[in-house]
Amino acid sequence: MKLYLNTYRTLSGEKKVFEIMDKKESQFIIYQHNEPAFFVDLYDLTVESNSMMNSLVLCAKRTIPDVLELINKRNNVQLSIPKISRFGIHKKIKSEIVDIELAYLPENWLDYSL
Repeated sequence: MKLYLNTYRTLSGEKKVFEIMDKKESQFIIYQHNEPAFFVDLYDLTVESNSMMNSLVLCAKRTIPDVLELINKRNNVQLSIPKISRFGIHKKIKSEIVDIELAYLPENWLDYSL
């Protein structure tokens, strides 16, 4: 998968963030231990884990961070969606295209009874 690796200057220093090319509102890059690891598209229902996330987020009316927090507690993992800046103050200083393989979230983490 081709992604942008953008470098931002923030109040706390430089921060590198992977971003989806031609991003849709239903697509997310999930980080594990501060590294990009998983890709989620809530409307790509051909993948079982995406269907389960669709149910957990859209049907249950939860936010992605809320669902990730539940997954983290239940499975003892550290999943997150990166924020560029806590205060919204940032400046893009560099951007490059990288090719990286991202997996789908493991289905055993996505129990419908979260």
